[in-house]
Parts: sequence; C-alpha cells; structure tokens
Amino acid sequence: NDFPILNKTINGHPLVYLDNAATSQKPKTVIDSISNYYSQYNSNVHRGVHTLSQQATDLFEKSRETVSDFIGSKSSSNIIWTRNATESLNLVARTWGEENVSAGDNIVLTEMEHHSNLLPWQKLAHDKKAELKFIPTLKDGTLDLDKAKSLITSSTKLVSIVHTSNSLGTINPVKFIGELAHQHNAKMLIDGAQSVPHEPIDVIDLDCDFLAFSGHKMLGPTGIGVLYVKKEILETMEPFFRGGEMVLQVSLDKASWNELPMKFEAGTPNIADVIGFSAAIEYLNAIGMDNVQKHEKALTNYALKKFKQLDAVTVFGPDDSEKHAGIISFYCENLHPHDIGTFLDSYGIAIRTGHHCTMPLMKILGVPATARASFYLYNTTEEIDILVDTLSEALEYFTNAKR
Repeated sequence: NDFPILNKTINGHPLVYLDNAATSQKPKTVIDSISNYYSQYNSNVHRGVHTLSQQATDLFEKSRETVSDFIGSKSSSNIIWTRNATESLNLVARTWGEENVSAGDNIVLTEMEHHSNLLPWQKLAHDKKAELKFIPTLKDGTLDLDKAKSLITSSTKLVSIVHTSNSLGTINPVKFIGELAHQHNAKMLIDGAQSVPHEPIDVIDLDCDFLAFSGHKMLGPTGIGVLYVKKEILETMEPFFRGGEMVLQVSLDKASWNELPMKFEAGTPNIADVIGFSAAIEYLNAIGMDNVQKHEKALTNYALKKFKQLDAVTVFGPDDSEKHAGIISFYCENLHPHDIGTFLDSYGIAIRTGHHCTMPLMKILGVPATARASFYLYNTTEEIDILVDTLSEALEYFTNAKR
C-alpha cells in the first residue's frame, strides 16, 4: 500500500515486480518529499542567506548525515554525492587511481564484476601500464579464495570487488578479502550497489577504504549515488570535477579547494533527489535492515527450492542462501531469455533479461544471457509461486511451438 505503482495491472494482470536489482520502486513518502521540495522550498544550496536557501541547505546536509549514519561512517564529510555507483567508481579511478597507480602495479578484481567496476580499471591500467588480475569464479558461483591469496601481493595497489553479484546473487566475503588487501598495503574498494540496499552495512567493521552505491536501488530516486572514502584518503585526493561550489579561493591563474566534502561536488547538485533519498533511508530504517535481510533470505530460500521443480532450468549462484542474495539468475536450454521475459511480461511479471552488464561472466558461464528475478522488501512468496508457475507455462508453450 505504500508503493503506488505496485497497484498497477499489466496486460490485465496484477503487477509482479521482480526487477529490483535494476531499480527498486519508490514509496509515497519518497515521492512526496521530492514534490514537497519543489513546491515548498525550491532553492539552490550553500549559496544563499535567504530562508528558502537555508531550508534547502539544511535538508540537503541532513540527508548526508542520514546516509553517513546508515552505513556507519564516522563523519558525513566522508560522503560524496555522485549520480550513481558508476560515477562513484569512475571518480576513484580518475582521482585516487591516477595519483597512486604506476607502471608495474596491479589492480585485483573478480571475474563477476559489473562493467562499471571493470571498465574504469581497464582504462587506468592501460594508461598507467599497470596490470589487471582477476579472482576466478568457481562452478558454484563463489570466489576462489585460495587464488585470491596468491593474486594479492606487494605489487597490488587496489582490490576492487562487488559485494553482491548482480548476475549470480553471490554474496562475497569482502571483509576477508579486504584484510588480505590491507596485509599488502593495498586499498579496498567495495561495489555495494547490490548489498547496501539489502543488508546492514558498517564501513568501520568492513574497514573498506572506498564504498560505492546508488540510491535508486534502495527505494530512492534515480540520479543519486554515494561514494564513501576514508577521510585520510579523501584529504589527499585531487578533485575530478572543477567549477563552482568546490572552491575556496580563485584568481585568474590559480585556485584552492573548499573543505570536504564540497571539494568533490562541483556545480549545482541534484538537491531534490538527495532529499528524496533521505526519505528512502528513513523508510528502510523504520523497517530495520535486519528485518529486510531476514525477509529476503526467506524469499531466496523459497525461490531456490521452487526453481528445483523446473528440470529444464539452470539456476546460477550458490545453493546456500547465506551466500546467495535475493537474485535468481537462470537459463533454459534452447529458449532465449528474451523470449522468457516477453512471455512473463504478458502475465504482468517484470524480470530482467540479458547479460546484466557482466559480459565476461556470461562467457565463463557458457550462456549468451540469463533471465533474472530479483527481490526486495515488498515481494512475497505468492509472487514467487506466480513466477515459477508462469515460467513452467512458458517452457511448455515454447516446447509445443517448436514441435
């Protein structure tokens, strides 16, 4: 009832929304907070002494504090607003990476990385004549941790890995891998796009140097991302975007930079959606992230058991729900995922099909693409029943059609 769009019907059927790994739906409190900004105190932040600007600035910075508290950061000055997790990852590559990676160094990733956590490092490694190394993915969808121990060496400057795979649902042991990185004085970056929305995160406990995630995957608006950086690292980084707001003093031939975090936020920010993101986190906090995680584990367990009823379907990722998040990525022999997605959509079921921006992983799996159902706090076991029953119909329909 809190999510207006979930009352829709699609092709005459109630919407079953199972594409949360791509983006989540938004509760009315988030929608109203954005509308309220534009209708009640629309103004630019940090720049005005008038009432509207002060109101907007107060709520804008309160949102930063809300995000900081949500991930356990010691200070909100460690929180940088970006457009999305992709921009956060690129910002690290083009600032810290440019300044700290040299010829002969290596960067360690995994074979299951989203393109957003691969392409920036490809570019950096090429420019700096550094080397990329990849922790292999085992047949059960988990990482080869023995190999990780040998790949991370004194030549490693950065280990950058996905916390939860958007294509497999695998939950990676990022704290353990971070400890390996720090033993060799390497920095640890976590791509938290699929983990921060679904489980309690404490950056101090994880001891990560960087954490990137997006608001739109956790009930918030699109166009808002977060980059958390340890303060001692952030203070040494040069800004990537330059212009208004991020300066302290400017003359015709030189400039000095504003204090953190404004140093990294040039130009007018996405004020309305930052405030909307705060409303999303408040909604999650009211439920409790432990409860969100518990609910999704139950859904994942249920779904993994239900999918075993489908003989013609291969589900990728770990069998153990302790290592498998609420993402069910599957493949049907002789039936293209796009055909599955189209068939399910005719019954109002929204899933994702394709390579999910993990083309190297698809090659390792030996498939052109997969179909992917992904869960969130508003999904139910009844919806999983509808998915599996309709998928069974699809398999029968296409099998008979080919005959």
